[in-house]
Parts: sequence; C-alpha cells; structure tokens
Amino acid sequence: MKKTVSFFLLILFLISCENTSTDKEASKRKPNSFAIVIHGGAGGIKREYFTKEQQEAYAQKLHEALDAGYKVLENGGISLNAIEAAINVMEDSPLFNAGKGAVYNSEGNQEMDAAIMDGKTLNAGAVAGVNHIKNPILAARIVMDSSKHVLLSGKGAEIMAKKYGIEMVDSSYFFTQKRLNQLRKIQGKEKTQLDHTAFLIKNELIDDHKYGTVGAVAIDKNGNIAAGTSTGGMTNKKFGRIGDVPLIGAGTYANNLTCGISATGTGEYFIRTVASHDVSSLIQYKNLSPKEALHTVLFDKIGKLGGEGGMILIDKNGDVYWDFNSTGMFRGYKKSTGESKVAMFEQTK
Repeated sequence: MKKTVSFFLLILFLISCENTSTDKEASKRKPNSFAIVIHGGAGGIKREYFTKEQQEAYAQKLHEALDAGYKVLENGGISLNAIEAAINVMEDSPLFNAGKGAVYNSEGNQEMDAAIMDGKTLNAGAVAGVNHIKNPILAARIVMDSSKHVLLSGKGAEIMAKKYGIEMVDSSYFFTQKRLNQLRKIQGKEKTQLDHTAFLIKNELIDDHKYGTVGAVAIDKNGNIAAGTSTGGMTNKKFGRIGDVPLIGAGTYANNLTCGISATGTGEYFIRTVASHDVSSLIQYKNLSPKEALHTVLFDKIGKLGGEGGMILIDKNGDVYWDFNSTGMFRGYKKSTGESKVAMFEQTK
C-alpha cells in the first residue's frame, strides 16, 4: 500500500514539475511585448561588393520596412498586418527581387510568388506565377481570408485579387533596364541565375550575387505570430516554375506553439527539405532551441544537398533569430524593448 501511495505521489510530483516548467516558459514573453524581423535576400553578399552609398541605400530601405511594420504593432495592430506593411515597402523598391524589382523569366516576363501564414489559426494563403499584381503579399492575404483555398496561381489568382480590390498594374510597371540586361546576359544558355542583380537610385549595378526574396515575421501584443514572404523567383526561370516561397512549410511557416519563419535562397532545396516546417518541428518535438534548429536545417540538411540561403525567425517568447549558410543576408529586427538592428554581411548572433 505504501509503495502504491509513493508511486502516485511521484507521478503527481513529476506532473507538477512539468506544469511549472511550462508555466515558466510561457511567462518568458512579457505582456504587451512585440517584435518584427525582416530579410531582403541572401547569397554571395560581401562587403567589398558595395560602396558606402550602396550600403546606405539598402540600410535605409530595411529601416523603412521595419518601421512600417513596427508602427502597426506599436499601435496595437495584429502581426498579419505588420508583416504586410513591412513587405509592401520592399515590394515597392527596385532594390529587392519582389514586386517592383522582380526579375525576368525566360519569356521576358515577371512571375511572382508570395505567401502569408497566421500562427494562431494555421490559416495560410499564397499566390504563384502572377504578372500584374503590384503587391503579391496582399493577394496572398486575400486568398487566406476570402477563399477556402491556400494556393492560387496565375490568372485565377489575379482574377480573385482584382475582385477584392488589390491594385493591378501593367507589365511596364515592373520594367527595369538592369533586370532586362541581366536576363539577356544568360538567355539562351539553358541556365537560371539565382544571383539576382539589384540596383541603386543612380541605376548602377550594386550586386550580382544575391538570392532575391523578401520576408517578414512578427509577434504582436497578444502573442500571435505571423510570417510572410514575397519573391520574383529566378532570372531566366522556365515558364511556370514555382519556388519555395508560396509552398507553406517550405519557404514560409508560422505556428504560435513554436515560431514563425521566412526563408530566402535556392528554393528547390528548401522545398525538398520542407525547411521552415522542419525548423518548427525540431523545436516542438526535439526540444531544440531556435538557434540549433535553424543551424541544423540550413547547414546539416540544405547545405549538404548543395543549397544556400538563410532564414529569419521569431519564437513564441518574442525572441528573434536568424542564420544563413551564404556569405551574407540583408536583415534586421526591431523590438518593443527598444532593441533594433540592421545587418548585411557578417554573421551576428
């Protein structure tokens, strides 16, 4: 009898310890705290490739995107709206391979992809292969909020976006001479170019070594996480190619139980490893820290297959992480604690 009582007491003690541990973990996020992290692409981004003025141009736009998303959160807005605001800024800039700065496919057109996900409900929306939507991330949100589907492509996605008042533009809106020159350099060579060009206000070539994609992850005052990603894909990609960005769990994922993630890099490898979801699963089921999970997926899985790129992450406690196996990644974060940072080149913790 005594052994039975002792056994049940031990079980109750272990349960109590487990609950206490969970409570402590949940209380790590301060009430009403919030944060946002963004990226503007990864790849062979080295300091020697950029003049001081060019670095300042990128830093200024990253700060602008962060401020746009942060303002939404500061005013009590939800994380979904915050990442839309941040990504809109980057989609409207020719510095990034998304929206206005989208690269050309092999047919001489833009085919853009975008995705958004709500970590509270696990609802998600995405568009792929769109040509005339000014801000594809807004169309992805419409798919999530106003349809029973997750992913719409091409003409169907554009019809729905137009129906709900998303701004449509003529193909000429996306024209940039540098992007066109980039296509002509490799057209007919049966290869794609992941090293996307980007250019400055003087229309000078800045960088020929960047994997283009933009993304944002945010956690709002209520502790809800959202993630979003937008891209123009690869220069000279074959008609109809779809990368990791609009595939939920590959380039974009959010779950309040773990984290939110946006990825950038060689999309096919992120698809094959289901990279973003894999990071979340390693945190949830293997109890890896976000830092360990990111490194495992980027270096031990994607890297070993030959893939390259990076990911940004906010966990359920509001902590910000990033990692990349390329030489650089345009990135930045801003937190309600007053802490903020924008970086481009060297690895930082």
